[in-house]
Order: sequence, then structure tokens, then C-alpha cells
Amino acid sequence: MITGARAAVVLLSGGLDSATCLAMARRDGLSCHALTFDYGQRHKAEIHCAKRLAQSLGAKSHTVYTLDVAPFAGSALTTGGHVPKDRDNPGTGEIPSTYVPARNLVFLSIATAYAETIDVSDVFIGVNTVDYSGYPDCRPEFIDAFSRAAGMATRLGTQGGRPLTIHTPLLRLSKAEIIRAGTDAGVDFALTTSCYDPQFDERGPIACGRCDACILRWRGFEAAGLTDPARYLENV
Repeated sequence: MITGARAAVVLLSGGLDSATCLAMARRDGLSCHALTFDYGQRHKAEIHCAKRLAQSLGAKSHTVYTLDVAPFAGSALTTGGHVPKDRDNPGTGEIPSTYVPARNLVFLSIATAYAETIDVSDVFIGVNTVDYSGYPDCRPEFIDAFSRAAGMATRLGTQGGRPLTIHTPLLRLSKAEIIRAGTDAGVDFALTTSCYDPQFDERGPIACGRCDACILRWRGFEAAGLTDPARYLENV
């Protein structure tokens, strides 16, 4: 729990991990500034969900930051390329085609600048090293390295008494543990989306049920002994 400044920037993607981060920060009494990125992702449903989550979980503010899509073109999530489906062991093996080049490095850099601008020294991100789908920018080594760099590159880190801190409360939790933590913190998981290749209608996203993110999600709900409220193509 944070005992210093009572505000934080929370990266909010619209997925269950970032929703749980926001809910945990709010539960601990923090005034939260949610930050969502529009980087040309094919699943715009996550921006729709992020807006609903920010309101549902009581964020003080919610900013949707638009980035030039060109630097992120090397991913199946941005170029319309093949999204892997029906894999037996998602989250293991080689880095998948859904990896977005340096995404968390860019996101955390902007979040750090935003935090300094609004005089906030705490940034939350929902990275996870257990069910992390093979992404190198979700590892604790990356977070540690970025934290050190931020400490050397910011006014807060070099002059202030409140050095900027990157919080990763989900880092070593399983998906089931994240879902339980989110449930306890008041997340309405019906407002979240995890799918890499969703459809969308007037009610919101419809998950494919077959991509890595969907598989990790519904396995997590099963392991937690809870019902996944997401809509899947097979049961719509």
C-alpha cells in the first residue's frame, strides 16, 4: 500500500489485468488518473471497455492518448496479420506475432511524463510474469531496468523527495489469482475484454474464444472457480 502521495497514474487497457490494478489502487484510497492508449490496435473494443471501467471504478480522470500507428506496425494486433489460435500452451515458447514492438516501454515512458506533469509519483501497470504470453516487456527484469532509468531521467527521480515508482501488483500472480483479486476489489469483469480478435456490436465486444488471450482468460476463471461473464462467439 502506498503511504505517501495519494494519487497515481494507472495504465488502463480495458482488459481484466489493468482493471484489477485500477480497482486495487482505488481500494487503497488512491485518486487514480487512468491512461489508455490508442495505438492503432485492431481491437478497438478495448478502448470502449477502458472508458466504461474508468467510470465504473471511480477514476478521477481518464485520458485516451493517441499514438502514431506506424511504429507499431510489426504486430498482428495492429496490421491485421494472423492472430494465433487454438494453441495448447499459450504463454510459452517463442514470442508470438501478437507482440507489439516495445509497447510497454513506450507506454511507461509516456505515463512517466504524464505523472510528472500532474505531480504524481506512482504509476501502476498490470504486467504479469506468469501468464504473460511470452512478451519480453512484461518481465520483472524490464520493470526493474525501466524504474532505474526513470529515476535517472526525471525531475522527481533526481531532485524530488518522492522518486517515481512503478507498481506491478499482479507481477507474480496467476490468472486465477488476478481474477480473485479483481473480484475482491470490486471489478465487474463483464466490462472487460481480453480477446485479440473480437467482434463488436451495440452491446460491446464479442470474444473469439480461441486466441491466446481468450484461452488464458477462460482457464483463469475456471481455476478461480468463477463464471466468466464475457460474451464468446460460441454462446452469443
